[in-house]
Amino acid sequence: MSIRTILAAAGGGASTSGAIDLACQLARRFAAHLEGFHVLPDTRAVFAAAGVGFGPASAALAESVMETAAANATQTHAAFDDIVGRHGIAPGSMPQLVAPGPSASWREEAGDAATLIARHGRFFDLVVLGRSDRVVHEPYTDTIEETLTRSGRPLLLAPPEPPSGIGYVVAVAWNGSPESVRALAVALPFLEKANAVSLITVGDADAGGSLFALEYLAWHGVKGAHRTIAAGSSRHSGRILLDAARDAGADLLVMGAYGHAPWREQLFGGATRGAIAAMRLPLLLMH
Repeated sequence: MSIRTILAAAGGGASTSGAIDLACQLARRFAAHLEGFHVLPDTRAVFAAAGVGFGPASAALAESVMETAAANATQTHAAFDDIVGRHGIAPGSMPQLVAPGPSASWREEAGDAATLIARHGRFFDLVVLGRSDRVVHEPYTDTIEETLTRSGRPLLLAPPEPPSGIGYVVAVAWNGSPESVRALAVALPFLEKANAVSLITVGDADAGGSLFALEYLAWHGVKGAHRTIAAGSSRHSGRILLDAARDAGADLLVMGAYGHAPWREQLFGGATRGAIAAMRLPLLLMH
């Protein structure tokens, strides 16, 4: 297992710089190719929403929206190039078969951002998104939900302020569920390079599976330790996991996207939602 390609969604919002910076760190760490992906609004959808055909005012409004979107794309592309340059990553768009190293490219498409990011992310080893303010106040976002459920790839959520390093001390939320097993597996590229790995269980959810998980890691050359944290009645399990990860000095928390019914809350209720809302360190999610 390796990370050779990384997709960084670059929408141009306040969270974009942190996501790009973190993606650049990973591109250097794994000698991977990084693609900055920006989604423009679909022209037909914008004009339809503005009611074009009912008068010149609607057409002018739609044109103004498209001009603003084009300006945002130009500004976001420039910011991407600046961050990539500061990390010393050379431009490139073709696979390097000899002496591969980090490289970066830029792509723009028009349409629905959540749909396109999930669809395009299927062909990358890792998708990086910035955590926007909306994620904190809403139970889920379309882009996070679509990427987790439709791409089949691990999703890394970056905090607004990127850490100085990532993947050196890794905490893994462990409860023995299929989601946590998948998360553990996709995190192997990080775990194999980490200096310390901790499996953290909240309450009695593990049922002894941690012993097999530690043996699995050992076969991959990873020495891990397991900790059980008491489930608190006044704190959400997601926040408990984050506190335990910080206590372990972790710079990355790995989680399966699990939770409670109904279906929509199954992904973004429970520990997942609590961790996303309170995250202050990168969060690697796998459904």
